[in-house]
Amino acid sequence: MPMAYAETVAATPPMGWNSWDAYGLTINEEQFRANVRVLASLKSYGWTYAVIDEGWYLRDPLAKPEAFEYALDATGRLVPVPARFPSAANGAGFAPLAGWVHSQGLKFGIHILRGIPKGAVRDNLPVANSAFHAGEAADTGDTCPWDAGNYGLRDTPAGQAYYDSIVGLYANWGVDFLKVDCIADHPYKGDEIRMIAAAIRKSGRPIVLSLSPGPTSLSHAAEVGEYSQMWRIADDIWDAWTFPGEHWPNGLLSAFDNLAKWSRYARAGHWPDADMLPWGSLTPHPGWGQPRQSHLTHDEQRAQLTLWAIARSPLILGNNLALLDEFTRTLITNQEVVALNQSAVSGGEIAGEPQDAARIRIWSAATAGYPPRRYIAVFNLGDSPLEREIAWRALGETAGAAVFDVWNSSHIPAAPSLRVDLPPHACALFRIER
Repeated sequence: MPMAYAETVAATPPMGWNSWDAYGLTINEEQFRANVRVLASLKSYGWTYAVIDEGWYLRDPLAKPEAFEYALDATGRLVPVPARFPSAANGAGFAPLAGWVHSQGLKFGIHILRGIPKGAVRDNLPVANSAFHAGEAADTGDTCPWDAGNYGLRDTPAGQAYYDSIVGLYANWGVDFLKVDCIADHPYKGDEIRMIAAAIRKSGRPIVLSLSPGPTSLSHAAEVGEYSQMWRIADDIWDAWTFPGEHWPNGLLSAFDNLAKWSRYARAGHWPDADMLPWGSLTPHPGWGQPRQSHLTHDEQRAQLTLWAIARSPLILGNNLALLDEFTRTLITNQEVVALNQSAVSGGEIAGEPQDAARIRIWSAATAGYPPRRYIAVFNLGDSPLEREIAWRALGETAGAAVFDVWNSSHIPAAPSLRVDLPPHACALFRIER
């Protein structure tokens, strides 16, 4: 995908909201509109994309997976279920809903699983705008290990024609953001990534391509960076500091190593994605676990936003915005933290003493503009309070500097070292004052 296109469609890390963490497969139009109305009230802070995650084509999203019924058009393309999305009636698809989102000053997104629905292949439906049929496009030996509803697509003209047909439909609806799952890892599908990117180019519409799930392998960094604007660097992050399992779900602690490995690949149009922000109300049907208020503490949530911001990860909210709590609102409307995420042009983790890696992590970033600003973020990864005097030289400064404590909105005079006092799992964010 040409560099100019990527830089235009995602010049800064995408920001927005996704339905998965609060609604799982179940969201309907009324619930989506309620969340979008709140998102629209936050757009001045940069929150832009409203994304319907998996399941919008399921007639009964609460059925057992083996009983799922998919809504398809006559050419084997998934369409929204009018009983759940009334504006999609009479073949309108998501065009009316996307138009309404655009009228709020926001952008509209959807989630799909890679490949072609099994029902389209069973009935060998024609592929729209081509001479091919579904049976010619499908690789019936390939299904997603954790969602077997689709077959993979062959890297052939027939397979490309099917991707062209669905992306063309989405472009006509007004889709601005396409999250494609079971493609970035377990398994990685480079051919299908390239095919989808080609279909987006042919559509003529600027669409952010977001690849899931993670962890994307570093060995694929060049390819995902060329063909997509976002790619997941972790499996699902949920609302705990750590979880008992090694691979899934992921706790917040795991993100420190993941982002340290990937931060050098973050640049305009190309954003390693540390996953969504599972804060606030994770109700009524979260994509994992029971309905609940996020189990992350306030300190942990603040640490997550700070890390995502200084590492330039996309910022995608996962909570039920219709039940937005005041603490979450204060986080997502902190203009300086959001501006750091959107305007940083360089940065990364500052290496410390090896024995401290499990206890303290320090990040730095510089922002564009005149004068440029430099930020230092200090994180306490430990389970007990941290008190530390950090030498300025270790932070890349030749002399003591005055700083502004961003989260506490306080100025700290110049001193021989930078002092931090942090509760467990907490952070501090400092702007160097020159």
